[in-house]
Amino acid sequence: MTDTIRNVVILGSGCSGNTAALYAARANLKPLVIEGHEPGGQLSITTLVENFPGFPDGIQGPELVENIKKQAQKFGAEYRVGHLTAADLSQRPFKLTVGKDTLQTHTLIIASGASARWLGLPHEQALIGHGVSSCATCDGFFFSGKEVVVIGGGDTAMEEATFLTRFASKVTIIHRREEFRASAIMLERARTNPKIAFLTDTVVEDVYDVSAKEVTGLKLRNLKTDVVWDFPTSALFLGIGHVPNAGAFAGQLDADMDGYLKTTDYVFTKVPGVFASGDVSDRRYRQAITAAGTGCMAALEVEKFLEHHHRL
Repeated sequence: MTDTIRNVVILGSGCSGNTAALYAARANLKPLVIEGHEPGGQLSITTLVENFPGFPDGIQGPELVENIKKQAQKFGAEYRVGHLTAADLSQRPFKLTVGKDTLQTHTLIIASGASARWLGLPHEQALIGHGVSSCATCDGFFFSGKEVVVIGGGDTAMEEATFLTRFASKVTIIHRREEFRASAIMLERARTNPKIAFLTDTVVEDVYDVSAKEVTGLKLRNLKTDVVWDFPTSALFLGIGHVPNAGAFAGQLDADMDGYLKTTDYVFTKVPGVFASGDVSDRRYRQAITAAGTGCMAALEVEKFLEHHHRL
């Protein structure tokens, strides 16, 4: 692997990385996709996706990303299991460390996504996609007319809760403190919404019910009184943010205070030949379709870059 200089390496195999691979492969760039520590991205832990165009009956998240991957492979995209541990963007070709190997590439598409922050509850992971969610926009519709819970105290939690009131009959925001990090306007918007209730000084200790394969309630504990009780709900939405998977580029690429890569014209980073797409640089939309769109953009820009530098 160290002797071959790639035209393009794509980091990540979610909607963004797979779409970039599809476009790059059709351009005969022979892309190499490093699948990452979470192959398939966040859609790999999503059940029914109803808002991706072209699927009137919806499609399972893992099936959607697998279909795009197969489409990319059909045109010659190469996939490799592993994740990036180090990168050197100071010289060309760029050098990437994947496991014990060093790869060299003329261009790089960073589509490594962002991982949701979870609470670490005993049964949390088992109920992801069955009432536990980190995306109100993706899953709110499934809880029309039901009571749901949002965890968090920042703008993300307030935004998720406000959005969920379009569907849910009641939204309870649970926060471990009395004070909120949310901006005044977002907090006021939530406080004045008649569908939103607040439960402060409280933490979630577990979520029920794995045996029923759906969320039926939460085990809560008040931090001031230490009282523990069960709280019925149909869904648990995590509004505590995401962590962009961009640690290997710290100090080499510009990022905002939360670690999201900064881009210009959608996909350009400050290093020529390095592009970022999908959730690793998108803290606003975080949708499968927007991730796929920027993956397409990145691949098209890679082709132009290689042509301009006489690599094709």
